[in-house]
Amino acid sequence: MCASAPEVTANQVLESFRHDGPSLFFGAMIMAVGLVAAAFSAIRRKDPILVYLAFFAGLYGLRMWLKSDLLSLSLQGSLYLSRLKYAIDFIIPIPAFLFFNAAGFLQRWSKKVGYVLGIVLVVFAVATLSIGPRNIFYQITGVVVIGALIVLVAQSLRTGPVNPDFVVTRRGLLIFVAFAVWENIRGVLQLQLPNVEPIGFAVFLVALGYVAARQTLRRDLELSEIQKELEVARRIQLSILPGAFPNSANFRVAARYVPMTSVAGDFYDFIVADEQQVGLLIADVSGHGVPAALIASMVKLAANSQNQFVTAAYVHLDSEARELRYAAAGHPPMLLLRDGKVRQVEENGLMLAAFDFATYSTAAQRLVAGDRLLLYTDGIVEAANRSGEFFGQEALGALLCRTSGVAPTDAADQIISAVQQWAVSQDDDLTVLVCDYVGGA
Repeated sequence: MCASAPEVTANQVLESFRHDGPSLFFGAMIMAVGLVAAAFSAIRRKDPILVYLAFFAGLYGLRMWLKSDLLSLSLQGSLYLSRLKYAIDFIIPIPAFLFFNAAGFLQRWSKKVGYVLGIVLVVFAVATLSIGPRNIFYQITGVVVIGALIVLVAQSLRTGPVNPDFVVTRRGLLIFVAFAVWENIRGVLQLQLPNVEPIGFAVFLVALGYVAARQTLRRDLELSEIQKELEVARRIQLSILPGAFPNSANFRVAARYVPMTSVAGDFYDFIVADEQQVGLLIADVSGHGVPAALIASMVKLAANSQNQFVTAAYVHLDSEARELRYAAAGHPPMLLLRDGKVRQVEENGLMLAAFDFATYSTAAQRLVAGDRLLLYTDGIVEAANRSGEFFGQEALGALLCRTSGVAPTDAADQIISAVQQWAVSQDDDLTVLVCDYVGGA
């Protein structure tokens, strides 16, 4: 007959609960901290420090539960459980090492040593799950952990710039290290004394929680200030862009400008010489956000590109001569809608600020009453859908034809709307200029 597991009595369960109460409480608290760290990591887009802290705390708390007599009574006879509660001892130092590395406590040489020790610990864990616990594994690990903690403390005490967060973290670390070293000495010497390491770990978590709360609050305040500054920058940038195109008997012009972020590298301008002659400029600075916006403003105001590339297109319209002159620097071609057909007007040189020897030429074409011109930046044609397909020149030309019967303002709105509906996300600034020539034939 097969031997059955001995029956667990109520007195055994009660005695185990009394004995394991503090460990179960500390284990639950520490695992809760790990869950909170994991949640904050998800919110903060997988901050490495929070990720490693979550694994460190979660595994540490789980170990306390696995080693409780109460769980052993509940799952007695389970070979897997008996091996897992020993194997987890070798896994816990790994996220701890990764955490200290991400927090900047380790030097280059100690990182290399740590990775080698991590491999050894994984081997010990796998061996324990396969063949069961061995004293030699614990003795080697105990000595290694004691040495690593001593090195860690020595490095944390090195002189250099110290901020309040570092001081709090270091104090919590020193307390934890003291308790951890004692526990490893107790394990190596097999002393029958209480395990007090969880107390040190709890103190360390409190220190880390305090620092994390301070940093989170500080980051939120900094983010709020940055958002306020970006709003001011957005208003300043909008102020250097021209307002509505002035009333003209010969031209109707509409512009639409949709930055990818608060500020953008696209810009445009109207140059109105008189009733008969106007100029339209559109340009695109490489990159996005604040750097591109600053360079865009500098280019417009002082023609200084600070080594960033700028594409640009300029068209001069002369109603009296019934002629347009077009030139560009690495910019997408202008589209001309005439008699229901779209043609490209292209006369490109190299991008501005790319090469000192770059030269530029001008293409001249006649103007016909009813002509519609479209200037745009590459964010329009390079907008990609979920399949990675660009909106493209062909679709833009077809859209320009479909909007031929509406006013330039409506046409510009429909073009922007169509691109936004096509794109899975806005990955570039969007700018269009639509110009109708309504002068005499």
